[in-house]
Parts: sequence; C-alpha cells; structure tokens
Amino acid sequence: MSNSTSYTVPGLSTDEGDRIAALLQDRLNAYNDLHLTLKHIHWNVVGPNFIAVHEMIDPQVEAVRGFADDVAERIATLGSSAKGTPGTIVEQRSWDDYSIGRATAIEHLGALDLVYVGVIGDTRKAIDEIGKIDPITEDMLIGQSAQLELFHWFVRAHLENSGGQLSTSGASSENEAANNAG
Repeated sequence: MSNSTSYTVPGLSTDEGDRIAALLQDRLNAYNDLHLTLKHIHWNVVGPNFIAVHEMIDPQVEAVRGFADDVAERIATLGSSAKGTPGTIVEQRSWDDYSIGRATAIEHLGALDLVYVGVIGDTRKAIDEIGKIDPITEDMLIGQSAQLELFHWFVRAHLENSGGQLSTSGASSENEAANNAG
C-alpha cells in the first residue's frame, strides 16, 4: 500500500501534503508514546509527593492524547493515513522506551524532564520545517508546543533550587536524571 496521496488540502501540492504528513506521523508517534509514558508515571509514582505528581500528570495525559488526535486528523485531512498502532511507534521512533519503573515522584520528574526536552525539541524542529510549507499545520503544532512547554515547566518547578539550578542539568539519560533529581 502506497503512502503517496492522490489529493491534499487546497494550496498544497500532493508532495507537500505527503511531506507534512510524514513529519506529523513522527509527532503522532511521539505524542502517543508520551501519553502512555505519562500514564505509566501516574501509575508508578511513590513517595511523599505522590498525590501532587499523580494528580498533576492526568491532565497532561488527556491533553497529549488530544494532541495525538488532532495530529492524526490533520494527517487524514492532508490525504494520508495516520498510523496509530503500538508497532508503528516502536518501529518508527528514534528514542528509547521509558526506563523508570516504580520510583519516587522526584525521580520520575527528573526522568520526565529529559522526555519533555526531547519531545519539545523535536516538535520545534517540525514547526520550523512545516512553517516553510503550511501555516495551518504550523499553527496547530505551535499551540501544542506551548502546552508542552507549560507542562515541562510544571515538571521543572519540582527540580529547581532557589538559585534557579536544575538538579537534572547535564544528565544524558533518564536514569541519570532520575538519580540526580533523587
């Protein structure tokens, strides 16, 4: 089955629609992975700050699920097929699976800091490339990125000391960030 479209939205060529859909498929994979990771954290967080983090995560899960739905529907609008299966995420992702199991709130937040850095960075790259072709899709991603950056700030507020230093600064893996945060 071909991934090439026979139509797209007015004002774009089918090649442009295909390129945007491919970039959006990467965002769809990232958002599906992120909302599952957030739910995993929600279920596996323990310790003194359990309830605060447990309750902070659920609205993030719901918002990111909504982002995934919006992206999938935009892919369809562009004339392509959104792939939302677990196998697609695993096959196409450029990142490793979330590596922290049952852990304290601060350890999960340390690891989640790095997760958000990756998702936001890749979303900004997609915004940059898509913005050269399609302002409608760019606008959707900008709005999503703004929300992701807000959620990231919520996470980082737990990791920052009074001098503005992040406990996860310089960490290159989720485990390292979790250890530095804890």
